[in-house]
Parts: sequence; structure tokens; C-alpha cells
Amino acid sequence: MNTGDSYDLLATTVLLLDRDGIVVRVNSAAQDLFGRSRRHLEGQMAIALFDPDPPLAQSFLHACEGTLESCRQVALVPKGSNSSEVSVTTVSLLGHEGWAALVEVADLESRLVVDRTQRLAQAIAGQHELLRNLAHEVKNPLGGLRGAAQLLEAELPDDRLKEYTGVIISEADRLQVLVDRLTTPQASPMQLSLMNIHEVCERVCALVQAEFKTVEIIRDYDASMPEFSADSARLVQALLNVVRNAAQVMQEEPPHDGPHIVVKTRIARQVMLQHRQHRSAAVITVIDNGPGVPTDLKDKIFHPLVTGRSGGTGLGLSLAQDLLAQHGGLLEFESRAGHTEFRLMLPLELT
Repeated sequence: MNTGDSYDLLATTVLLLDRDGIVVRVNSAAQDLFGRSRRHLEGQMAIALFDPDPPLAQSFLHACEGTLESCRQVALVPKGSNSSEVSVTTVSLLGHEGWAALVEVADLESRLVVDRTQRLAQAIAGQHELLRNLAHEVKNPLGGLRGAAQLLEAELPDDRLKEYTGVIISEADRLQVLVDRLTTPQASPMQLSLMNIHEVCERVCALVQAEFKTVEIIRDYDASMPEFSADSARLVQALLNVVRNAAQVMQEEPPHDGPHIVVKTRIARQVMLQHRQHRSAAVITVIDNGPGVPTDLKDKIFHPLVTGRSGGTGLGLSLAQDLLAQHGGLLEFESRAGHTEFRLMLPLELT
């Protein structure tokens, strides 16, 4: 692999410039960031890809002339009617590689989201381990409590008193289900097979539509999505947790324009997941028009036993994150009133 090809392995955008500041080579990530094909990027003046920025133009000029060794700045990249803030590092290459300058561009917002989510995933992994240990400690005495209640119920002479033992038994069963949900995700090895992600999406959509008949579910699938190896049952559970959570929130607080959920699939390029660089990843995005994640829960939404819903267990999103992590993937989100996105990201090649 030559040096030019190796830039395609980077998650950040790389532009290689000639002495006139014209883009002569871009990597794959550049096409995603600027929303243009390689053919439409190469041959452009590099500065024309950004919002007007005289200091940035000066940096490009001096780097191409060899009078600037390196410089890091914040700039804006046009994105439709808005602009996205990016970090731009300009390095002079005169005398090296055959190009005049290298420009590295990183999306600040995306980087912050990924860094935040990965830190959160590490914290949650420790909490899950603690909860699993606690669950194992609770399991045995809980079984003994239920068994004693059953024996007592059999000996009670008055049927009216059995109402109390019935409460003990039913509550013990409810806690047993909770304990099982805390310990089950990693209790057995994954069953990997070649699968179509849209079959997973369709199964989840059908289940949620049957349960929440007032919620409109909209499909937006990428037909070019390839098959890949994964545990289909675990992905169904992870996606079901996310979609059901959205439906339940909107059932409690219905939006004025009617509740709807969009399930969208896309392929992302040059993605960092679980501290590993992947050339491509499958992304399932779940978008709802509900009230949004409460501000006080945004930093702990994936923590186990944390919920903003009355009657919620606080395990659905936490378990979804856990199930994706087993695949080397990640669950991240962005939320505001009227628009919440959860993105389930999975490497197309399981490592």
C-alpha cells in the first residue's frame, strides 16, 4: 500500500494540496464530511471548501509555500443552510511526499459525541459488572424467600391469609425477572451467522407496531447494505429496546403532530468503535418526534436502573448498549424536544 492509499484508513478527513492550494488528493472520509464525491473535490481550491476565513486562507498559502510548518485552527464547513464547526490542521509537505501541503479536518461535534459515548461505555461496563455481582448475591436468598412463602401458604388454614403470601411470591418473581435481565446479556456465547440487518428491522417494526397501534413507523432503508456476521437475536433485542422505549415515551407524552418513529439504515465510513478503527459500519438510526431526553438524564441515560418514565426499569437502553458492545459496536444519541435520534453502530466485519 502506498502512502496515498494509507490515508483512506484514517477516520479524519485528509486533503493533499499542490503549490497553488488546489486539492490533488482526498481520502474516503473527505467525501462524507464535505458531502461530495472524490471527483468533485479534487481540482478545487482547498479554501473554497470552507466558509470564508482569511486566516485559514493564509495558513493554506504559507503551508504550500513552505513558510508555515504546521498550524491548527477552527473553521466552518458548509452543510446545507448551516455550517459545521471543524478542527483544521495544516502541515507543509514541501520536500516530502511530492505534495505541497496536507490539511487534516476533524468534525468537532462528531468527535465530542463519540468521545463522550465511549467514556460513558467504559463507566457503564464497570457498573454492569458490579450489578451482575450483586444480582448473583441476591439470587439465592430470593429463591429461598419464595420457597418459604410457598411452604407457608400450603400450611395456612385461612385462605384470606394466602393473599399476603401471594404478594410475597409475586414480588419475588418480579425481582427474579429483574435479576435475570441483569445477568443474562453475557450469560451465553454469541450465536453468529450471516444476516440481513433489514430482516432485524422488519421484525422489530412489526412487534412495536402490534403493541403501539397509534405510533406510525416509517422505514428508510439503504438497499445497498451488505449482509454481515452477527447474533441476530441479540440485535433484535437491542433494537427492540430502543424502538419500544421511543414508543413508550410518546405514549406517555403524545406529540401534537402525532407520534411517529423513523427506522433508517445507512453505511458509515471510517468509524471508530470500541477504540478500533473500522473502514465501514452499519448504522441503524431510530428517530422519534417525542419530548426528547430530559436534560438531567442526558449524561446518564445509558446507566442501568436510570429512567425518566413512570414504571420504567431503566434497563432497556443500558442492555442495548451492552448487546452492541458485545459486537464491538456502540449506541449513541442526540436529543432535543421534538427530535431524538438513537444510532446503533455495528462494524461490518466483526473483530
